[in-house]
Amino acid sequence: MISIIYYYSFLISSYIGGLLIALGIDDYYMIKRMDHEEYRIIGFVLLTILMILFPLTQLVVGRLFGFNAPLEFERYLHEPVRTSVDKNKKIFQLAFSALAAISILAVAYTLLKTHSVPIFELLKGNTEDLAKMRIDAARGFNGNVYIRNIFGIALTPILSIIAYVYAIQTREFLWKTLFFMLFISSVLITTYDLAKSPIFFYVIMLILARVYSKSLVLNWKKISGYLIAGTVLLVVMYIAIQGVTEVESFLAYNTGPIGRIILAQISPFFLHIDTFSHSISLLEAKGLPSFIIGFFDMEQVRSGRMMMENVFPENVDKGTGGVLNTIFLGEAFATYGYFGVIAAIIYVAAIIQIIYMLFMRLRKTPVVIALFVYFTINIPRTLVGGVSDFLFNPIWVMTTVVLAGLYILEQYFMVIWSFLMSKVMKKRVKA
Repeated sequence: MISIIYYYSFLISSYIGGLLIALGIDDYYMIKRMDHEEYRIIGFVLLTILMILFPLTQLVVGRLFGFNAPLEFERYLHEPVRTSVDKNKKIFQLAFSALAAISILAVAYTLLKTHSVPIFELLKGNTEDLAKMRIDAARGFNGNVYIRNIFGIALTPILSIIAYVYAIQTREFLWKTLFFMLFISSVLITTYDLAKSPIFFYVIMLILARVYSKSLVLNWKKISGYLIAGTVLLVVMYIAIQGVTEVESFLAYNTGPIGRIILAQISPFFLHIDTFSHSISLLEAKGLPSFIIGFFDMEQVRSGRMMMENVFPENVDKGTGGVLNTIFLGEAFATYGYFGVIAAIIYVAAIIQIIYMLFMRLRKTPVVIALFVYFTINIPRTLVGGVSDFLFNPIWVMTTVVLAGLYILEQYFMVIWSFLMSKVMKKRVKA
C-alpha cells in the first residue's frame, strides 16, 4: 500500500511531471491554459513538501504506535490464511452466495440502466463519439447510483477476491464457481465505460491476493513479465479505444500513454493553484463532504468539475468534459489555500498509516485480505481525486460495514451466537 502510494501516485504520476512543468519543458496542452507562469515553481515546491512531509508524518505515527513496518510486513506475508471456522462454514457460504448474487445483479442493473454501454458499442464496431459515450455512461446513468457504485463497482471485485482466496485455499467447487461468476462480472464492471485504469488495478488486486495468501512469490522475472503484458494491453487499448496508431504518440513523453501517466494527472494541480489564486474564490466549507455540510443546508462543490468548466468550457458544451481530477492537494488548495495543503498532507498521511497498521495486525482471513487489497488499490486512486473523500467516503464506509459483517460470520458468528443464547437462558432461569 505505502509503496504504491509513494512510488506510483506521488513519484511517477505527480513529481516527475511536476518537475517537467517547473522546468518549462512539458509542452502539455493543459499547462498551456495556465495564465500565471510563477505557479509552475510554486506547484513544484508544494509537491516537494508532499514528498517529504507525507512519509515523515507516517513515520511519526508509526513510532507512536510502536509499529515496525519491515518486521510486521514480513510477519504478515508468512502468516497462514485462516478460512472460516467449521461451525460458521455453512452460514458463511450461504451469506456470501447471497451477497455475490446481489452484486452480480447490480452489475446487470448498471449495464441495463446505461443508455449506451461503451464497451458493447466498441465491440459492435461503433467507434464514433466514444468520448461522449464514456461521459454519458458516468454522468448520464439512469439508475440508482448507490446500487451501481457500492454493490456493482466497489463490492463485486472485492467479493471476487474473497472467492479467489477461498478457491486457492480450499479448492472447493463452490468457491471456484463463485469466483468464475464474480470474475466475469468484475471484468464487465471495470471495462464497461472504457476507462483504462480500472482493469489494470483489478488485475493487480488479484496478484496481491495471491501474494498475501502465499500462493505467489514475486521476483524480478515475474514482475518484468507482468509489466510487459500490462504495457502490451495498454497499447492495444489505446489503439482500439482512442484510435492512436502513430508510433511517435506512444514514445513521446507528453502524449499517449506516457503523457497520460506523468502529466495528465498532475497538470490540473497547477491549474487549480493558478485558478483558485486569481479567477475563483476559495471554496472553504463548500469543498467539504456533503455528509458534513448538509447539516448546514449547503451543497458540496467539487473543484475538479469547476476546473473543467473554467478551463475547458468548450468540452463541457460538447458533452465530452467530465472533471479535471488531480492529486488531492488540488482540492485541498481549492478549499483552504496553502493552509489546506499542509493540513491535508498531515491528515491523509496519518489516516493511511493507521489503516495500514490496522490491516497488518488483523487476523489474516480471505475477507480481511480482500479488504486490505481493496484499500491498497483504491487509496492511491482516491489520492488522485480529492481530500474530501478522506474526510468521509460513503463507499468505503458501506463496503467496510458489509465486509465486517462477513468477517464476523467467517470467524466469530457461533461464538457471539452462543454468548447471546447463554444470556437469554440465564434470564429465563431467573424469571
